[in-house]
Amino acid sequence: MDRVVGIETEYGCLLSEEEPHINSELWPAKVKNYLFRTANAGTIDLHYRDYEEPPGNGGFLLNGGRLYLDMGHIEYASPECLHLHDLVTYELAGDDLLQSSLIALGAEGRVSFIKNNVDHHTGATFGCHENYLMKREAQFTPPILGTLLTFLATRQIFTGAGRVGQSNPLAFDFEPPQPEAQVSFQLSQRADHIVNDIYQWVQFNRAIINARDEPLADYRKYRRLHLLIGDSNMSPFATALKIGTTACVLSLLEDGCLPRNLVLADAVRSTRDISRDPTHQWIVHLENGKTIGALDVQWEFHELARKNLRNRSAETNWLLENWRFVLEALERNHESLIGGVDWITKKWLLETFMEEEKLRWDHPWLQSIDLEYHNIDPVRGLFFGITPGKGIAEWNNSVRRPSATHVPPANTRASGRAQAVAFFQSRSGEIPYVINWDSIACDSRDFLVMGDPFQTYNEEVDRFLAKPRVIGNLIEEQR
Repeated sequence: MDRVVGIETEYGCLLSEEEPHINSELWPAKVKNYLFRTANAGTIDLHYRDYEEPPGNGGFLLNGGRLYLDMGHIEYASPECLHLHDLVTYELAGDDLLQSSLIALGAEGRVSFIKNNVDHHTGATFGCHENYLMKREAQFTPPILGTLLTFLATRQIFTGAGRVGQSNPLAFDFEPPQPEAQVSFQLSQRADHIVNDIYQWVQFNRAIINARDEPLADYRKYRRLHLLIGDSNMSPFATALKIGTTACVLSLLEDGCLPRNLVLADAVRSTRDISRDPTHQWIVHLENGKTIGALDVQWEFHELARKNLRNRSAETNWLLENWRFVLEALERNHESLIGGVDWITKKWLLETFMEEEKLRWDHPWLQSIDLEYHNIDPVRGLFFGITPGKGIAEWNNSVRRPSATHVPPANTRASGRAQAVAFFQSRSGEIPYVINWDSIACDSRDFLVMGDPFQTYNEEVDRFLAKPRVIGNLIEEQR
């Protein structure tokens, strides 16, 4: 992949019947407190990060990532990863941190964390945000942005997590939604909640691409592409495809090799239409008046990636090969993608259950099964009972690494940040500190800026932490 990438995952909290419903917002706080105060998984924030993140709301972890509370739910942000295998591994580390906490607290039978994107009962939606580091000089002209939106709207045919039913959220101007045909099952959980193509605000106007320019790195060299359209995937194979194919397309963008005349007439409408199309023809309208299938769109991007990126690395070749495998299977053999593509896996589970129990799509039982598919508990989550094909199973097993909860990636600045987290953790209460994605500080005046995510900053952090500092009225050697 050779591109710094990170994922932010928001988790729902599901309680059993014997657990008081009011505790649905208490348990995320309990788990956060356990991780920082008892499990020593990281260092808690001592300062306000913004008005919604007071001291103690969250902190950075020993693996270089971050965990915090966001509007009552837990959000885990992976550390910066340079390789696709690492990215999937560290995304899964968030699941491991939360599930191990429930087990330690003796609550795994009553409380579950759900890695999905919708609450069927309240209509709330949880995000899965992707972050890609890009060159500052990358051109984002309207045709280039339009082509990127076309890729993002159509990739859901293999990245969608699947959902029972539909949502009809109000747009930003609060126009009443138009009457729509009933949807039994669709590809994407996020599609119904995306109301704009490019926009800056996140909470009230979810867009495919978030437009704020916040690189969390040297702004002269880098920009950060922040995507809101993606579903949370249970299948590590699907996560790899989601991130890997997008990274390939961004490389084509930076190299000036994107396809031409492949801009959608309406990216938001196309996103929803593809997700809801029961025929799986997935036809979309282009700006030039023509129509094309989402599968054909993905084949065009794949062919350009194959021509321009093949043999750049073994990981890129793996991605190109499996991208092709998935597109071919979507044309002819959906069953070969069970355990690999989430929407196909979930739909197969639901249809099997419906046939056994003689149920229709409108039965509320199916929404419960939908949720349990996303339960991160390997004992209870329905995804974990699936046996995929050999290639998918090998990948899904290869990326699970228990040490990823407390050991950072060795080849990005997450390594240096984790070193600082461990140091401040060992000196708990002795030294005031501030940790950010692109800097660390021992007080409000002494900063180490880490503006290049490709550097580890191990030596720089070591020297910074070793400097003598005034603590109270004393000058103390840190080491």
